[in-house]
Amino acid sequence: MKMQPTRSILAGSTAIALPRAIQRVINKGDPAEILAALQKDFAEFKTANDEKLNGKADVVTDEKVERINASVGELQAALDAQAKEIAAFRLNGPSNGEKARVPDPEYSKAFASFFREGSDEATIKAAQKSGVYAAMTVGTQGDGGYFAPVEWDRTVTGKLKERSPIRENAKIQSISGAGFRKLYSDRTVGSGWVGETASRPATSTPTITPLDFTPGELYAFPFASQILLEDAEVDIEQWLADEVEVEFSRQENIAFLSGDGVNKPFGLLTYVAGAANAAKHPWGAIGVVNSGSAAALTSDGFIDLFYSVPKELRAGAKLYANRLTQGKMRKLKDGDGNYLWQPSFAAGQPATLAGEDVVEVPDLPDVAANAITALYGNMEATYLVVDRLGISVLRDNLTNKPFVGFYTRKRVGGGVYNPEPMRALKVAA
Repeated sequence: MKMQPTRSILAGSTAIALPRAIQRVINKGDPAEILAALQKDFAEFKTANDEKLNGKADVVTDEKVERINASVGELQAALDAQAKEIAAFRLNGPSNGEKARVPDPEYSKAFASFFREGSDEATIKAAQKSGVYAAMTVGTQGDGGYFAPVEWDRTVTGKLKERSPIRENAKIQSISGAGFRKLYSDRTVGSGWVGETASRPATSTPTITPLDFTPGELYAFPFASQILLEDAEVDIEQWLADEVEVEFSRQENIAFLSGDGVNKPFGLLTYVAGAANAAKHPWGAIGVVNSGSAAALTSDGFIDLFYSVPKELRAGAKLYANRLTQGKMRKLKDGDGNYLWQPSFAAGQPATLAGEDVVEVPDLPDVAANAITALYGNMEATYLVVDRLGISVLRDNLTNKPFVGFYTRKRVGGGVYNPEPMRALKVAA
């Protein structure tokens, strides 16, 4: 499995060309070579950055530091992507254009036939026999008459998890109804000390508050000409699944972080203290820790962030930030001059900052004054993704003749399940 080539990389606001030797290593896709190049480049980065910090600050040195720093970021990302590709291959078969093993040939044949030509009575009966067409397919009972491909559903869902770091790490709740309700206690039960024969008056009783997680609807409506569908020599089923998966994952990534809850999930960042939904959860907002500088990251800021999460809630905690923010993390040192950031030391292992696993979340804000630039905590204990079972496809060959549309929909919601295991890092003094 080969990684997609990366032509340039970003450091700050400046595009930096990726060295050809590094590009070749990434394109080759050998995890051992990527790991060796990563560790070599990080050693060179530390040397160059130390020179810069020790007074050798000029344009050439600055450019060298940023170039190597960006190269380290690309190599780490390539190694992480390799691990996800391997996991996805085990779950769904190849995902890089190779012909996947067909788990059910009769199902695949019926789906391709429907995609190309629609369905007459005979096609419907054949599809029903193969399990790919049913008004009462599990998870789509209310969709009446939609075409609900079960294997395709599982493939897209698996790839969504591969592409979305929030979905990959959050708690997933599949539902078969209109929504999911969680009850929370305000923890105000009273108690008191009494003597042996003293009376026991009634104590205060906790109040129960419900919190609803209602799925919104995500849809795609691609069109293709009837002639293309009739003459295509490609794997139509895989093509449709790939197109929808990319778009759905992009929309989910945005909504899981910043969604306003209107026909979409409530985003994590909206629950941070001072944000729009800070008062939504009965147990309060996600706490904020300042970075220690008005416009930059600091080592002390991250140490404060890590220790702000109670010890009993730190199990499974990870640090979430985008790639540009990680580039700035790599320059941080402790009081003894040791770099806090460490690259992967084995394929499949994440990079760490002060021993904490780092996860790339592309849609988190960059480092800027007053920005929430990183999150730290146990995502599975914090954020809940609600999936309404089933992905539905409705074939439309009437609306826009001679094109055939494929109205694809998925119902998904999300919100903070428990704000206590998560903290946000704000760029502020």
